[in-house]
Formats: sequence, C-alpha cells, structure tokens
Amino acid sequence: MKNMKSVGGAMDAARKSHQIRRSLMALAAGLLASTAITSVARAQAAAPAAASESPTAVDEVIVTGSLGALPLKNVGSIFGFDKTILETPRSASTISQEQIERFGVTEIYDLVAQAPGTFTNSFFGVGGALDIRGTPGEVYFRGIRRLDNAGNYPTPIGASDRIDIVRGPASPIYGPSKTGGYMNFVPKSARVNGALMSSPAGEISYTTGSWDKGVLTAQVRGPATIGEKEFGYSLYAEVEDSGSYYRNMSTKQTILQASFDSNITDNLRIEFGGMYHKYDGQQNGGWNRLTQALVDNGTYITGTAKAVPDIGTPDGKISYAELAAIGGLGPFGGFACGGNVFAASITNGCFPAGGAMALTSSGTAKLSRKDTLTGVNDFLRNEQTTGYFDIIYAGPNDFEIKNQLFYDKTENLNENAYGFSQSVDSYVIEDKIVASQSFTNAMGKFAYQISPSIRYTNFHFGDDFTYEYFHRVDLTEGYTPLSTRLLSTQCDCSYSDYLTGHYTDYGLAGLADMAFDFGLDVTLGARYDKTDVVSTIDPTRQPVAAGTLLSASNSKGAWSWTASANYKLPFGLIPYVTASKQSTMVVGEGAEVLVADVSGNSFIAASNLYEGGIKGSWLDGTLYGAVSVYKQNRTDHNVQSSVTNQSVETKGLEAEFRWSVNKHLLLTGAYTNTRVYNLSYLDAGTAFSFFGIEDLKNVTNPALYLGGQPLGLVPVFNREASRRAGIPENVISGTATYAFDNGLAFAASASHVEAVWSGQSQVVRLPAYTLVDLSASYKKDRWLFRAVVKNATDATYFRANFTELFGSTIVLPEKPRSFQATVAYSF
Repeated sequence: MKNMKSVGGAMDAARKSHQIRRSLMALAAGLLASTAITSVARAQAAAPAAASESPTAVDEVIVTGSLGALPLKNVGSIFGFDKTILETPRSASTISQEQIERFGVTEIYDLVAQAPGTFTNSFFGVGGALDIRGTPGEVYFRGIRRLDNAGNYPTPIGASDRIDIVRGPASPIYGPSKTGGYMNFVPKSARVNGALMSSPAGEISYTTGSWDKGVLTAQVRGPATIGEKEFGYSLYAEVEDSGSYYRNMSTKQTILQASFDSNITDNLRIEFGGMYHKYDGQQNGGWNRLTQALVDNGTYITGTAKAVPDIGTPDGKISYAELAAIGGLGPFGGFACGGNVFAASITNGCFPAGGAMALTSSGTAKLSRKDTLTGVNDFLRNEQTTGYFDIIYAGPNDFEIKNQLFYDKTENLNENAYGFSQSVDSYVIEDKIVASQSFTNAMGKFAYQISPSIRYTNFHFGDDFTYEYFHRVDLTEGYTPLSTRLLSTQCDCSYSDYLTGHYTDYGLAGLADMAFDFGLDVTLGARYDKTDVVSTIDPTRQPVAAGTLLSASNSKGAWSWTASANYKLPFGLIPYVTASKQSTMVVGEGAEVLVADVSGNSFIAASNLYEGGIKGSWLDGTLYGAVSVYKQNRTDHNVQSSVTNQSVETKGLEAEFRWSVNKHLLLTGAYTNTRVYNLSYLDAGTAFSFFGIEDLKNVTNPALYLGGQPLGLVPVFNREASRRAGIPENVISGTATYAFDNGLAFAASASHVEAVWSGQSQVVRLPAYTLVDLSASYKKDRWLFRAVVKNATDATYFRANFTELFGSTIVLPEKPRSFQATVAYSF
C-alpha cells in the first residue's frame, strides 16, 4: 500500500514505422488463422449435420433502435440471480457494445456521459478504474474481482460485449468489495441469448486520428465442431501504436482475448478463456507549480532548481543517498521559523534566500498544455494476464452447480523522473462454487444460492516516493540532471516500501430471492470470510529504523450481509429499498498489505449501504427510468489506503432515463448529486498533505521553496472541509443518436461538470465545463465508416489528480478537440 504516490520518450520515424509494420503483420497472421477457422466453420454450417440444425444453436438477435441500452436482458452481475436491472433493487447501469461503438467510447472517462455516479478523478492520467459514487471502484471480469488497478494500466474497453456498472458494494455472493461500486466486464462470446450462434461472424477495423492515433482490431466468433462435439469460440485482437497530445508520451498496447464454451453432455457445459494485455505508455502527473493563475490563464512560475551536493554517484541523477545526506528537501510545517504544522504558520523566514530549496533565474511564462511532468525517459509498462475456467452442471428441477476458477496476474514497472517508481509482480487465484436452486409454486418464484470460495493472493511490491519532488523541473525547459531522480527501480535500492507476502480468503455465502406473485420481491444474503495474511519487509532494499518489525502474520474474520425488497406497483413503477454491510481487505495498488497493518489487525474494513429508489418501464418497455438516493459509509475510520480505498461517507442522488423513441432515435439522460466526506480526516481534524503555492500565502516568493516540497497538515475542522476534492457535487449528462434506414447514423453525448477544488486544502478552483462528443457513421453492406469528434466545442478543462495528497500541487490539463475515424469490414 503506497501512502504517497508521488520506454516513454521521443522515437524516430523509422523505428515507429517498423514497429507499426511488425504489429500489422502479427495481426494479419492472426486474421488469416481466424479467417481459416471461419471458412471451416461456414462449411460445417452448410453440411447436413450442421451446427444450425442443433437444438442449442440460434440466430443472433439484434434489437434495432435501442442499441441494447434498455434493461431488457437478465443481468446476473448484481445479485447473482438472472434478473433485469429494472427488477433488481440496486442502482446500476449497463453499457452495451453497440453504445460503446456508436458513441466512440474509448476509455473509462467517457462513461460519465452514459451512466450516473461515474465521474472519475485523474490518477496520473491512467484510466484504471472508475471512481463510483466519488470513491475508487473495482473492476470485475465475468463477475469475479480482479486485482486492484488504480493506475497500473488503462482498462481496455473495446474487448467487452457489455459493461455493467454497479453503484455501491457488491452482493455477498461476489465476495468482499469496496464501498463505492464496481465495473463488471463481460467479454465477447459465441453465445446469443444463452445459445450458440448459428454461423460464424467476424470484423476487422482500423482507427486513425489526432496525434498519430493508430488502432487495428480483429474479431471472429461462431460455432465449430471437434469430432461430434459442438463448441463456440470468440477471438479478439487489438494492436495500438499511437502518439499523444502531451509531449514525451505514446501508447503501444496489444490485447488478445479468447473465449470458448462447449456442451460436454446435455447437462454439463464448460466455459473457458482469457485475456492478455500488454501496455507500454507513461503516467502523466500534469502541471506542477500549481496556482490559480496557472489554471485561469496559463501563467507559470519558471526557474531552475539548485544542485544537490554530489557524494560520488556517477549517474548524473539525484540519488536517495544524496538527498538523505542533506535531510531531504521536504520540511514538515513551519517549525524552522517558529511556526507549527499548518501552512499559515510558514513564512519567508522558513526559506532563506539562496537556500537549498530555492530556484534560480525565476520568472513567469505561458505554459503549453502539452508540457507536463512526463519525462522523455519515463515509462509505464504492464502485462496483465487473465484466465478463467467454468464448469456448469444443469440438473433436474432448475438445480445448477457452477465451479468458477479465475486467475489474474499483474506485472508492472513504472518510472517517473520527478521521483516516483514502482514494481509489481502479483497474482490472484480464486475458485468459487455456486450451487443454485429455483422453484415456482402458488405463492411465486423462489431462488436460492450457496457459495463456498477460496481466494489466494500473492504480492511482490516495491515503490519509491520518499523524495518525490514535482516542482524541481521547470516544464518550459524539461528535465535536467538537477531535476531527475535516480529511482529505486533503477538501482534496486532505497525503496520506500518493499514487501512480499500472501493472503488467503476462505469464504461462504448464501443468497435467497423470493418473488411473490402479489408483487413483492425480497432478497436476503449473508457471507463470512476468514482471511490469513503474511507480509514481510526486505530490509536489504527498504531502509528501516532499528527495531522495525520486519514480518507479521495474522488472521481475521468478518461478516457481510444484504437485505433488499421491491414492489411492483401499477403504471410500471417499482420502488425498492436496500441495506447492506460489506467487509473487505484494505490493500494497495500492488495488492500489498503493510506489515504494520497486519500486526495491528487493521487490514479489513467494513462499510454500510442504505439505498432507496424507484424504477419504471413504460411504452412497451421502450422507456426506462430510475431514481435512487443513498448513504454509504465506512465503519472503520482508522483503516484506509489513500490510493485505493479511503475511509469515506458518501451521500447522493442518481437518476437516469433511457428512451428508444422508435427504431431510429435513442435518448438517454443522467443526473448525479454526490457529496463525499473523508471520515478519517474528520475524526483527526487534520489531513497530511503536500503544500502548494496557494497554501503558502505567507511566503511572498514561491521561488524560495519550489526546489523542494513543503509538507504539513491541512485543518479539517468541519464536514465541509472533509469533502473529497475533485468530485463535482452535480453532474448532468445526456446522449442522443439517430439512425436512418439507409445506414447513416449520428450520435452526440454531453456532460456538464460543476467547478471543483483541486485538493483537500480547497485553495485552487478548477472551473466548470461542458464536454461534448459527436459521431457520424455510415454502414453499407459489410462496410462501416465512422468519424468521432472528441471535445467538439474545444472546452478548456482540468481533472484533479490524487486530491488527498497532491491536489494543491499538480493538476492534469485535459486534451483539446480531437478527431478519430474508423473503417470496419464485417465478414
């Protein structure tokens, strides 16, 4: 768990061209193989014993007009029962593959226009997981929780058949989860409405756009046979080689995904597959030396940091040892000038003229939005390997037993010249059995589930943030030896944390759903988890004080439960209420647990949810609406990870509608009201923070200290001061799309976001903005052409960055108007 968060670079055209050609050749080879499979499968489909004659094969059903946006299909990712979102007593939304494609959704930040409660702060420019209800959410894959991904890699969107967004903690049947909510990714498969496709289908597409964007995708899926056994397959590949609006940044990634399923017997089915995602890019800390003037008009304070005394490191970078020798450049509070822990007590007297933290040749300049903290040699490399194997037995009288085996592995290396690095080599293996039974009688329909599970996580984690100084680099000039750190991952030394360990969660859950014929539906569930944890510090890599506990093991149990009810009223209305308690482990972004948390028995925290709302469906199911109000809070205020799992209380309201007016026109809208309070800060009355220029109002010349990083405590004396920064209180969004009969379609999405504070100290205000995206597409026979304009009005806007620690020191300037165009061929 990291408490303070803080190969890119310029490439010549020949190298880039060579890499593009290699990627295209690799994908082309895959396409040839896929095409061969498709041809064989088509031949099999035409044979007398064709798959289309099988009673389990059906033609794919395409609902025109709605783009799959209406809650008409069963979604098991919320409670585990096959119910539609309309029937489920929780606030949730689904974004279909058709919506993703029509509206040009390419990253998780685009989802704010599609669903309420999803506005997300920046985590160093990497869209790993949504902030849901104002707090970091989780990512699930086919209903099983993946390893945490605050900013290790951008979560891929295009490989999904649909994305379920569930607001609030998960059902007990899915295991321990965070307070805010989660995204569940449902990968593409060869099944439609539960049965295999009758014939193969595939597509190849290429997308180009602003800043040398280049994305090539290919997919094929359908039925096939091995001997006399029929199976379904789905293969997806994506290769990207793109530049960036920001200097020193690029994206190279490969995504390979496959899924297979087969009926072994009439009652036994297997589903298996996986995804491999290799990402090579950079994190983006945004602008440093943050002031209100920088946000309002781009006025930037320039100047060069002074040299740190060299003690013999021949690397041309600032080493940990050199900074340790001078006591660092991060004074805590104003004690040097007779002050205290608060920024108001820090004056000019704390920073003598010409001191070690002073800048030379200071002035002002207009800063380009392209110039950010990403250095020419910075990189973020991640390999994510995910696999699953399910065995499903469908017995008599609606009895089913399913065994789900899941694997997820993160290999991550992250280096940033200003002074942060990270290494992760962690994996999780989970095996879960779900036995379910349903029956119908004169009173209604009743369903039950019981699920034992075991989840083993192994972590190997190191990070380096002890001397993380954003301001030493002048962004108008770029990094020099005066501002470039020698990182722990480069010398394999002087880590802030270097931890290895593992933990095993033994869980047992039960769930019951009772749908009475008179309209009442009650869902009850409970879960118990016992977790054994071991964590160890490597003192050869992490400097530790004498007497520091180097290893600890512990075991702890925790209960979770849920109770929900809804009632079907006349006129299509369904009011509902939900109350739940959910327990979860508090881990860092590498799945690590600190030794101190293990020894202190403070690695598990619980949260409560109270939610009520009303849903409705009208006009023969073409119009859907939902409104919910909620309060959710952590009950363990002293246990939190500032990166992945804060101790917060959230209150709010969420509303959305989706209306398929006719087969041509689809309209959606959403409203979110969110207020997030950090309970740990409120209890303590203070919050630890990096002080920004606007915090230090009593220092008349910021050049006195921008060569280092003043630290201290922000006063949190009331609930308003404990509000989580960066999360707007009100967000309004909407989408519209119209498709003509001739294959032409237009789409637009818009989100209005209120002004927010950039950090916990509430000294820099980020302005409100309205973001508009437009798209147009034309489909003719097997060809599809689509053009997308992102930020069509060229709005100037910002996204707060890790507000708990750095919000008043750095901010991410978002990208201006951009364009992308896609051509796709279906076969």
